[in-house]
Amino acid sequence: MAVPLLEIRGLAVDFPAPAGISHAVRELSFSIAPGEVVGLAGESGSGKSAAALAVMRLLPPQARMSGGIFFEGRDLTAAGEAEMRRLRGAEIAMIFQEPMTALNPVMRAGEQIAEAVRAHARVTRRQAAERALEALRVVAMPDPGQQARAYPHQLSGGMRQRVMIAMAIVNRPRLLIADEPTTALDVTIQAQILELLAELRRRFGLAMLLISHDLAVTSQVAQRIAVMYAGSIVESGSRNDIFAAPAHPYTRGLLQAAPTLTVDRSRPLAAIEGAVPAASALPPGCAFEPRCSWRRPECALALPPLKEISSGHLVRCPVAASGEMLPAFRL
Repeated sequence: MAVPLLEIRGLAVDFPAPAGISHAVRELSFSIAPGEVVGLAGESGSGKSAAALAVMRLLPPQARMSGGIFFEGRDLTAAGEAEMRRLRGAEIAMIFQEPMTALNPVMRAGEQIAEAVRAHARVTRRQAAERALEALRVVAMPDPGQQARAYPHQLSGGMRQRVMIAMAIVNRPRLLIADEPTTALDVTIQAQILELLAELRRRFGLAMLLISHDLAVTSQVAQRIAVMYAGSIVESGSRNDIFAAPAHPYTRGLLQAAPTLTVDRSRPLAAIEGAVPAASALPPGCAFEPRCSWRRPECALALPPLKEISSGHLVRCPVAASGEMLPAFRL
């Protein structure tokens, strides 16, 4: 079998906290093939961004990380900082959540993209500026010459996001990590950004890890989707697996809680009872067990393993994995 472009094996990320250890990521395992788009979905605090920062080796100093992160077979957890600087922005690039805070407020947009070019290529300032301008054209920036001379505060939210994407793809990386790329954008601009990401994948053969709290957003671009809850993947599979045949009670709850055009307005939206446990006070077993109507005594004892219930469709639930008849799922 071909070596995955990115493979994560048993990743764990912990942070010290006043109440003990905060387990941001637990037993995270998945892979991305060359040119594939994988969506990582889950609510705020589920560990999605911590996993992305672990791949980039940009976690804060107090974080403790274990497990394996392999890029084309190279273990990034063992890579030195010099090697990571060569990889970041050249082979693996990231679009961060908040363009306004990720961009330098005192540098023009074009200068920031050109700086990314000069960090990885021996080119003149003029050549770097030309490549920056071309990157802005690639991301369909209106009037790229003028916007390249603008400061971040002079650009709209959608334009700032295009600058971030241009900076990420200017060196033609093989893997693009997009962390909540549509946050704080109105629905029209969201659709434009998602279409742009899809077009970049088709045009350059990019592999992509698309992170979002919104399953609908991931479904528009991703071929496979992994759903996270309390630091762990609880279900993963093809887009059709997740939306047409969800097996984990949390995935089902998320889908049933989302409003649709056909929702019965006379009845309130479905809600998942209870609350997500604190990362520093996770139960010993399945983190969803206290909120789960399917729970069994063994669910409270140990974190269930991910089990394959059909080709490529994995679930971290002993009830769903047992082959028993599950309640019918209807949106």
